[in-house]
Amino acid sequence: MAIRFILSVSLGLWFLGIGPSPGSPALSAGLSWRNLSCPACRALFTVLDIALKFNSNVDEVAVVASKLCVRLKLAPQDICVQAITLFKHDVITAWTESVLKPSEICGLLLGIACGHWDIYSDWNVTLPDTPKPPVTPPKPPSPGSPVTRVLFLTDIHWDKDYIPGTNPDCQDPLCCRKGSGLPPKHRKGAGKWGEYSKCDLPLHTIENLLQHLQSEHFDLVYWTGDIPAHDVWHQTRKDQLRALSTITGLIRKNLGHIPVYPAVGNHESTPVNSFPPPFIHGNESSTWLYDAMVQLWKYWLPEEAQETLRKAGFYTVKLKPGLRLVSLNMNFCSHENFWLLVNSTDPAGQLQWLVSILQEAEDSGDKVHIIGHIPPGLCMKVWSWNYYRIVNRYEGTIAAQFFGHTHVDEFEVFYDEETLSRAVSVAFIAPSVTTYINLNPGFRVYRIDGNYPESSHAVLDHETYILNLTEANERDNPKWVFLYGLQEAYGIKTAFPVDMDNLISHFLLDDRLFQRYWFLYHKGHTDQPCQQACKTATICALRTGRAGDPALCKDLHNKLTYRETQSLWRQRRMC
Repeated sequence: MAIRFILSVSLGLWFLGIGPSPGSPALSAGLSWRNLSCPACRALFTVLDIALKFNSNVDEVAVVASKLCVRLKLAPQDICVQAITLFKHDVITAWTESVLKPSEICGLLLGIACGHWDIYSDWNVTLPDTPKPPVTPPKPPSPGSPVTRVLFLTDIHWDKDYIPGTNPDCQDPLCCRKGSGLPPKHRKGAGKWGEYSKCDLPLHTIENLLQHLQSEHFDLVYWTGDIPAHDVWHQTRKDQLRALSTITGLIRKNLGHIPVYPAVGNHESTPVNSFPPPFIHGNESSTWLYDAMVQLWKYWLPEEAQETLRKAGFYTVKLKPGLRLVSLNMNFCSHENFWLLVNSTDPAGQLQWLVSILQEAEDSGDKVHIIGHIPPGLCMKVWSWNYYRIVNRYEGTIAAQFFGHTHVDEFEVFYDEETLSRAVSVAFIAPSVTTYINLNPGFRVYRIDGNYPESSHAVLDHETYILNLTEANERDNPKWVFLYGLQEAYGIKTAFPVDMDNLISHFLLDDRLFQRYWFLYHKGHTDQPCQQACKTATICALRTGRAGDPALCKDLHNKLTYRETQSLWRQRRMC
């Protein structure tokens, strides 16, 4: 998660952080691009478009942006200035290299009546002519069959400036840190191990977690990114590389005997969400980040995987006979990656590459695990629909999908494209290590059908563990405790797609069961029940592995308003 006005930087003045994105909190407060008339919008962006063709004007535009950021109360003055200074070069380069015209920008911001835009127009990956083989649903393994235990870590968000005792409710977008000040008399300061507020984690909490995990048995570790803190307004490349190196080093120190397979999060870069496609060269490219990842992760990855990681942040590796892993760079599907304005058609050729890997696996009779940071249902629509199509075609090969990013405990069910009724796959979305926002720290362990002939390599069960901050902050030696197991909590025998689809149906019928899910969704820390509108929107999200598809929730439409749906997506995307 991150500061909304920075995450929403996507184009024009919105790029620079001086206006909210459609659907941002500022809009709900009555501040909207729609208050701007179409002629005024076109005039504004025409002037900016001309001005930004001259490098000498970039700083002047940034000054104006900073003043408007303060006037619109998007953030305190110092954060406005630092954020826009950080973002201005990359954002303006992306804008000027894109083919956006003022009328297209205004069409995006104000609606198609003010102009047509097709920067994110439809495109399709090419699937092989090879017919889809008959699908055999996975079966529960025989008693005593091997089980693979996979440790899953995501969204660590280390704040190097965390200071216990500081104000957890400061005015900045991130608190509990240097510059947050002291809390008011009626409020306790930030806890030693973390805090229920808009705060990330101190290093000693992360070290404590990894030391705890040393004594446990795991066969594999999947680690899906977001290493730095949410202080995105003044991060430098040096800061990001320090975070990457520090946390990688701690994982190797404590879990070095276990194979670790990482994925790239949206916070690894600076500016946040800035991931240019490989055809962007020079200082604007992501070479500085990918080269560092190759150097730090080569201990875990073979040379072939290092090559594609260095190129664009994704890779594949053979885990064991019959099982392959694909690690995707989900930043190429992200609404907030402003570089995709230059060209969003299968950035880096990643989805076409994925098709080739899956076809090779199908030909070899292998199963595939897919890991990534941002869940597919939160991606740009055209990317998400192409991915959904790939999952449908290779449902017999894709054994499991694993993501993070939302910081909460949820999942997305994929259905057959013909009827949208038969569950074909599940994207499991694990809770974060960080507390941001108002959460306990947590991690996940997946129990997966093990390594034997004809194994499905599918998820059978998962277990979630937390650090209860209320208890932990009262002691020097905190205890990471078991929160729940999937099978036991919901009375299911496996976690196959049909089981998870049936579970959604049970949530609709059994409110007590659903409220248990809502409690566990927040890692055991929420004091607000999820009432009807909330419940309907939440269940809709569980069905929605394909972005922007109302058909997936058509039976819920009479219970769910457009505003409620948008509110849910805003919450899930504010990461």
